[in-house]
Amino acid sequence: MIAKNITELIGNTPMIELKMKNNDWKVYLKLEKFNPGGSMKDRMALNMINQAEKDGKLKPGGTIIESSSGNTAIGLAIASAIKGYKFIAVVDHHASKEKIDMIKAYGGNIVVVGDGYKDNEVAVIEREKTAKRMADGMENAFFPNQADNFNNRSAYIDTLACELIDDLGNIDSFYGAIGTGGSACGTAMGLKKRTNKIEINVIEPDGSILFGGPGKPYFQSGTGNPINAPIPKIIDYSLIDHNYYATDKEAFNTCRYFAKKHGLLIGGSAGGVLFKALEDINKKNGTGIAVVLLCDGGEKYLNNIFNDEWMKKNDLIDLSIPKLLESFIEER
Repeated sequence: MIAKNITELIGNTPMIELKMKNNDWKVYLKLEKFNPGGSMKDRMALNMINQAEKDGKLKPGGTIIESSSGNTAIGLAIASAIKGYKFIAVVDHHASKEKIDMIKAYGGNIVVVGDGYKDNEVAVIEREKTAKRMADGMENAFFPNQADNFNNRSAYIDTLACELIDDLGNIDSFYGAIGTGGSACGTAMGLKKRTNKIEINVIEPDGSILFGGPGKPYFQSGTGNPINAPIPKIIDYSLIDHNYYATDKEAFNTCRYFAKKHGLLIGGSAGGVLFKALEDINKKNGTGIAVVLLCDGGEKYLNNIFNDEWMKKNDLIDLSIPKLLESFIEER
């Protein structure tokens, strides 16, 4: 394949199959880490920019300013580099050093907010207010506002969903993370439009408030909705059949297990999705086809999730989780 520029390489990511031990379900992992920026957010970042150009909200030489925990900002930085825009990412301490370094490498600038927050707290509201205020005060600036931007959701309807159907045909169960709701609801819309009855399962961090509950701090980055943050407007709850909560221990120990036993390096929210998906599929009978959307790679989390000292410091090591995973799936 020969592309004219890097944005043409977004999408059409590969899948690998896992075999369950206790039933005949086939499980396919959609590896979004193979997008140019290392996550599925490349899809929506490009779509939000393209639509803003069509709508006249973004003009040549303009500046894009967005609140992000990192992956959306990386996608926007890549697209901005190709299209000639300036880009500013408004982040908090939840954005890993690796993500910040990538944004800078693509020519983006960083504004850090959220002084006084604990390591496992997120400054989403402060990030979004800062990004909007900066964009409002700057000529020819665009604030995508990913949580309420329906072009986030539409990025997945006719791309990711189509890729899954083209590769697998009918799908019985889909599992994905939910934060803004863009990938989860957009993919769900596309799948429900193209396949027979399908079960849509979403996973958020234990402590996220998208499906109610008092909420509490969590370390998982770029997923869920923290305490007091408004619910994103692009979430369509009618598309979702089941929701699950993944603890930080479940998410991060799953990441570490798959790196060491399967050679697969995935990010924290992907680890949470994968653990809850396998736990649920393990309870099913008979046969079926399940897709697990793994939103990004683990290369951006080497200083925390894959760092023994950080894991021990935060009391996140749990040796029971690898044993559970071994009871769910066949060895490679």
